[in-house]
Amino acid sequence: MKTSRFAIFAILVLASSASIVRAQMPAGGPPGWNAALTRLFGDVKAFSARTDVRQLDKAGKEMAALTMDFALLEGDIRVEFDLAHVKGGQISPAAVAQMKQLGMDRTVAILQPTTRVMRVIYPRLEAYVDMPLPEDAAATDKNFKIEKVKLGNEKIDGHSCVKHRVIMTDGRGGKAEALVWNATDLKDFPIQMQMNENESTVVMRYKQIQLARPEARQFQPPTGYKKHADVQQLMMAAAQRQMSGQRGKK
Repeated sequence: MKTSRFAIFAILVLASSASIVRAQMPAGGPPGWNAALTRLFGDVKAFSARTDVRQLDKAGKEMAALTMDFALLEGDIRVEFDLAHVKGGQISPAAVAQMKQLGMDRTVAILQPTTRVMRVIYPRLEAYVDMPLPEDAAATDKNFKIEKVKLGNEKIDGHSCVKHRVIMTDGRGGKAEALVWNATDLKDFPIQMQMNENESTVVMRYKQIQLARPEARQFQPPTGYKKHADVQQLMMAAAQRQMSGQRGKK
């Protein structure tokens, strides 16, 4: 198990830019995710929230950040975000402008570990792509172990929290650690998570938390949306659509 598998920030950036996808995504699927991350939610199997994700350097300075809508339903993850809300990172303002012109600035990513699929949906294009998740990012490890060590009590956004160091060990002996703040007034919901990511730190803070089951249809492609074989094919279709629109204005 590698700690870098726990930074969801990376997967969102990859899902948003085909040029980055081609340059960085391995053949087996996207980095930045491991099904073990859902174990940090404990007994909470379904919820929705607004989530702030920040990537900090060694000195604690913010390198990149984004705000997204986040939902969990029985192990499946749904995130929705707009590139306009991404700060820093590898996406330049010019790239954001280009993606907006193509209709790819708003993105929904649905991760289904049991079926090893990540579905990336572009609502403005009414289109989507399915990508395979690598085995170690999708499989449920029956020998997975999780150990929590209490570090103290702190308040996060007005919520009384118990701060834990969480040590996760998979069946092959691979380990990863995270700091987790469990809100006592929200059924011990992990209102904040912090994970080391190579030379940086990723912090995820959940707000506007709703401990209710999100609608199952949110985790399926909307009716009438076109499925493309890959991101490149989808981008070509988006470019052709843009060109057709420009010709229509003349």
